Amino acid sequence: MQVILKADVKGTGKAGELVKVSDGYARNFLFPKKLAIEADAAALNDLKNKQAAQEHHVQEEIAENRAMAQKIDGKTVVVKAKAGKEGKLFGSVTGKEIAAEINTQFGVSVDKRKIKLDTAIKAFGSYSAVVRFTHSVEAKMSVQVTEL
Repeated sequence: MQVILKADVKGTGKAGELVKVSDGYARNFLFPKKLAIEADAAALNDLKNKQAAQEHHVQEEIAENRAMAQKIDGKTVVVKAKAGKEGKLFGSVTGKEIAAEINTQFGVSVDKRKIKLDTAIKAFGSYSAVVRFTHSVEAKMSVQVTEL
């Protein structure tokens, strides 16, 4: 018997999947606990519509991420930091500070955990960074650290 799972069932499948199970398992376990519904024509059509809507939302998110990546790709973000003698910074420039500057300078909201630096920024100069958005969308940019 084919059923559509309404919740994750260990050993059977994830919520929203169409799976084939034995009749007894479906009637005696899945249906009474409301973990699945029978895969009739209406339920299959509803499942197909939900999957199409979900795919549409994913495509919209990818387009939005590409637009944000295009705004900052190849650009230079300037971060001002305090330093002591010999140009050595007090602490280091982190992803949090870079994300705040990207938001201020370019108007693109970036999560600090999505910024990947080649090396730790502990001195003035220019550094390269990669901003990774969801769905494998990336933007390469440089970070210019100047004195405050």
